[in-house]
Amino acid sequence: MIDIFKAREVLTMNPSWPTARAVAVRDGEILAVGDLDDMAAWCEHDEVVIREDFADKVLMPGLIDPHLHPLMAAVLLPMKFITAMEWAFPWETVRATTNAESYRAALVAGHVNLPPGEMFFTWGYHSYWHGEMSRSLMDEIFGDRPAVVWQRSFHEVYLNSAMMNELDMQESQLKGRHQIDYERGHFFENGLGFAINKLNRIIMSEGWIDRGLDRLKRIAHFGGHTTIGDMAVGIFDLELEWQASRRMLDLPETPFRVMNVPHAVRLGIGAKDIDETVRRADALAERATDKFLFGRKIKLFTDGAFFSQLAMMKAPGYTDGHEGEWLIPPDQYLEYARAFWQAGYDIHVHCCGDLGVELAIDTLETLQRERPRFNHGYTIEHFGFSTPEQVHRIKDLGARVSANTYYLRELSEAYGEFGIGRERADQMARLGSCDRENILWSIHSDFPMAPALPLHNAWVAATRENAAGRVVAKEECVSLEAVLRSVTIDAARILGVEDITGSLRAGKKADMVVLDQNPLEVGLDGLRDIRIEATIFEGKVFRIS
Repeated sequence: MIDIFKAREVLTMNPSWPTARAVAVRDGEILAVGDLDDMAAWCEHDEVVIREDFADKVLMPGLIDPHLHPLMAAVLLPMKFITAMEWAFPWETVRATTNAESYRAALVAGHVNLPPGEMFFTWGYHSYWHGEMSRSLMDEIFGDRPAVVWQRSFHEVYLNSAMMNELDMQESQLKGRHQIDYERGHFFENGLGFAINKLNRIIMSEGWIDRGLDRLKRIAHFGGHTTIGDMAVGIFDLELEWQASRRMLDLPETPFRVMNVPHAVRLGIGAKDIDETVRRADALAERATDKFLFGRKIKLFTDGAFFSQLAMMKAPGYTDGHEGEWLIPPDQYLEYARAFWQAGYDIHVHCCGDLGVELAIDTLETLQRERPRFNHGYTIEHFGFSTPEQVHRIKDLGARVSANTYYLRELSEAYGEFGIGRERADQMARLGSCDRENILWSIHSDFPMAPALPLHNAWVAATRENAAGRVVAKEECVSLEAVLRSVTIDAARILGVEDITGSLRAGKKADMVVLDQNPLEVGLDGLRDIRIEATIFEGKVFRIS
């Protein structure tokens, strides 16, 4: 049977056949895109149902976020969100908390409203807005209730004394460990891994993670996604993550697929060498299902978190003189990258600071000298701070960029005032430069680092309007057409799924998003206000309630 979805307009993201009025679908795949008359040849040979559901709406390819963290989101979503920016969820809107006094009041309210015996978890803390955090302050607020304050970057947590006792964290275990401040109860970057290993019995428990994944599924659908990239599989516990994902997401009623990209360092825990880590990555391909894909892709890291100001920065560095952190030391990074490069993997590199970007580019140049590859898929992820010269090198070396443009929305004003100065803060995520160099680029949310709302994040990339209402580095703005590609076909290319999704043409999966307005008509200013009515995933309609 053929379903023909009529629309007021179909935007195909296929330059040679850009618009249409209908899409014909059979068995979850597209038969034809065009007008009804263009589909006559198909209609003669099968039963046809004309779908008028969206005849007055606009259809586009299903939206794609190539860098999202389903399991990280599932861990955080059951927590109390107390954040400096407003967050809109399908079930509630979290209002902004923008100063230390109101943040502390929110912690106190969360504590007193929680039944005795329950642990308190919150996410969204940032010192710029919320003041200093410490174990002693948490002890004052929470007393003997175990509590966790998870920093906005995800890369840091603070634990009170009761939680450290609950997790059997001994002073002898923690004192002197790199990236752990025992006195303040502060675990950051690689020190976070120690805390996560202890917290996993709570945050990876079936009740907790299932609740979080159910919320994540609603959020992804709400944003119009039909494909997402899980860009750090194994960050908590590979087997527990896999079991939870299959249990909660690999279901007929889940309206999106996931491209899984393993976290190389976590995958290699306990391995005798990096070659064994590569073999473990190879073996993951056997787990692939129709909804859970594994390409030859791996995730590596250079420097620390953007929201924590632990990105590694070239001179002149940070205004207060502090330094960032390496997540993988440079010599080890080269060792990891070389092993996966020679095994034919696409390497996706978390880079936040310009020194982190420099390490990633220098390594790529070394690898190209040692063993040249074409279409190698080496991708700079996040691309927070960079230099114009680095953009040229990215082009010359054939790399790609997947950028988090939301950084400039939330942080450019703050970091211009406190951190790195306005010149560099305003030039975060320099996508205009990438576009002029014809580099393949896309945008992502890194959810929960940014809202999982592709059209909103596309609006940020195109307008570069920050939370203070300033347009920052307008020369780095990109066109409406470019940002629409960045959340459809170019995002598909970043994930290596462009043959099945990302545009609407015969032979691809019938993945579509239903919009109440045409982006080409409302323009850049109206992009973030477009309402998503439904998604169509492999031909099946999923309405947004």
